[in-house]
Amino acid sequence: MVRSMTGFGRAKKEIDSLDITVEIKSVNHRYFEFSARLPRSYNFLEEKLKSFLAQNISRGKVEISVMIEDNSQNATVVEIDRDYANAYITALKQLSKEFKIKNDIGASVFVGNNDLFKVRRKVADDQTVQNAVLTVAKEALDNFIEMRSIEGERLLNDVKSRTAYILEKVEFIEKRSPETVKLYKERIEQKIKELLNDNAPDEQRILTEVAIFADKVAVAEETVRLRSHIKQFEDLLNDTKPVGRKLDFIVQEMNRETNTIGSKAQDIEIAHTVVDIKSEIEKIREQIQNME
Repeated sequence: MVRSMTGFGRAKKEIDSLDITVEIKSVNHRYFEFSARLPRSYNFLEEKLKSFLAQNISRGKVEISVMIEDNSQNATVVEIDRDYANAYITALKQLSKEFKIKNDIGASVFVGNNDLFKVRRKVADDQTVQNAVLTVAKEALDNFIEMRSIEGERLLNDVKSRTAYILEKVEFIEKRSPETVKLYKERIEQKIKELLNDNAPDEQRILTEVAIFADKVAVAEETVRLRSHIKQFEDLLNDTKPVGRKLDFIVQEMNRETNTIGSKAQDIEIAHTVVDIKSEIEKIREQIQNME
């Protein structure tokens, strides 16, 4: 199945009091390129997520974004720096004694003292977080692949219509090419007759000239190869594996054969047809740049 390299998938779920949101998006790229946006305390997930996505995505510049919020009741932990507290109280007592100030030390004295309290978020263990994130990432990946597949179907239909159009043009060239030889023979006969004042021309010489011309403009081999490339191209479109790189190579070969036909053509109608074919090949090339 053809898939587009452009895609987006999102999933959100609460697992073990962890509110997790995962977003996956991608754009065109020749190879698989990965980047991640993670909360600082969860950077250990990056390599695991990269490996997970690489098993399912072969091409594209892929970015995954993970947001995690701990909703557990004991998620926030406040710790007291006891050594600092003891030193602070001792200093207050000394102050009261030396300056004869009433010793009424209470808890309110410590309010706003940021050096005394350490506030931190209590986080789940790494394995629990990893399992939860991968569960949500799997759902986001399914949505991502579905979008890629829908867009891939559109690309598939487009390039198939273009290859069908090219085959019509190839058929025209195959029919037209022998006609160009016939027309050349008629022109050369007429020209010789004019030069000989309507006397009988040397038929053997005419046949020789026509044979040389026919060999020079013959494109049968090129049209056969072009048909073969198109058949191979269409077969790959039905492959279940990623085929973008192979398609790109075949399109180059299609273009090569078309250029050869154009260089041999000495007929205006064939020349115009070659231009049409090259235009369609270029449009196909643009489309497969977005195929995985």
